[in-house]
Amino acid sequence: MSDPTRESAFDLLAAVLDRHRPLEEALDALPALAPRDRAAAHRLAAGTLRRLGTLDAVLEPLLRKAPPVPVRHVLRLGAAGLLLLETPAHAAVATSVALARARGLAPFAGLVNAVLRRVAQAGPAALEGLDGPRLDTPPWLWAAWGDEARAIAEAHQHEAPLDLTLAPGAGPPPGGEALPTGSWRYPPGTRVAELAGYDEGAFWVQDAAAALPARLLAVRAGEHVADLCAAPGGKAAQLAAAGALVTAVERDPVRLEGLCANFARLRLTAGFVTADATAWRPPAALDAVLLDAPCSATGTIRRHPDVPHLKRVRDIASLVAQQDRLLDAACAMLRPGGRLVYAVCSLQPEEGPQRVAAALERLDLRRDPVRPEEVPGLAEAVTAFGALRTTPALWPGRGGLDGFFVARLIRPPA
Repeated sequence: MSDPTRESAFDLLAAVLDRHRPLEEALDALPALAPRDRAAAHRLAAGTLRRLGTLDAVLEPLLRKAPPVPVRHVLRLGAAGLLLLETPAHAAVATSVALARARGLAPFAGLVNAVLRRVAQAGPAALEGLDGPRLDTPPWLWAAWGDEARAIAEAHQHEAPLDLTLAPGAGPPPGGEALPTGSWRYPPGTRVAELAGYDEGAFWVQDAAAALPARLLAVRAGEHVADLCAAPGGKAAQLAAAGALVTAVERDPVRLEGLCANFARLRLTAGFVTADATAWRPPAALDAVLLDAPCSATGTIRRHPDVPHLKRVRDIASLVAQQDRLLDAACAMLRPGGRLVYAVCSLQPEEGPQRVAAALERLDLRRDPVRPEEVPGLAEAVTAFGALRTTPALWPGRGGLDGFFVARLIRPPA
């Protein structure tokens, strides 16, 4: 019995956990699949990664000795189907046994059958007494998030909704909810390419928190602006839609190609530069710079549940050094009186407030505090220093939002 969904989900899980490849990159590398099978495989793999610690805690007492890693992946996927995705017991067990055989694990088919039958027999009771948020969060992240750790980890248990930014003058597709900050929200699993207006460039996908840095830069028509590390281009699109003369700088030519394709669909214009932003310089000083710096991406775990399995605490030091270099370069691009917005989709303090504090000590910059009225519905996210700190635990009744740190800085006038 062939099941392309589960076979593909197995390949995705192995790519992330065994070969340390990002889930989206592994998804792009899959053989051709029907769109629904592809979406289902992604959902199963992502759900398994999101709750991996919990699933392992369920399975561990049922195993007399550790099985080979590929067998463990089969069991994880089967348990995820049974406990998280409400797959009928017979189908979950049978497809898992078939998956084991299809992946050359036939000697373990009996083990898979027996273990998953016991999981199915226990049902939801298998999860009782388990501290899912703690089990599913690496200890170094839990420690770094401090008092907010549990609330953040609880928010990570749920699949993220789909948020859209509308093009100027465009109406939202049916079925969405207007958010206070101006984004539109749709239920998890919404297929963006099937929404009315997609082909016409009426909107682009962008988490509500990810839309805030460009809003806070508050560009005016005709201003010369650079978006550094610009791919996939949502923030650059916001700036261009506001009438700014945008240069989008991206060092990865493949990602820049995708950014250009997004601009073509949206019918927006910008200048596109393939360059390392730490070395690139504009032909003349700029009115404003948006720097959404490369980071650990721990604020996006709801959307990218592979992040906790790919990032390590040792990665932070190299990211911090890169962020400092980018801040130095961004400051050098500004005219006197020019504005800089620094943003990271990270929950780690080293990448957010600590980077801005260090930049203020060594660079000719000062704070331009964010005002609560600039972020409707998120006044509690404005820090004592006038920065913005969103976390997945905010807006629990609306489905949360990504974790971002955003600071607005200004180069003093001459």
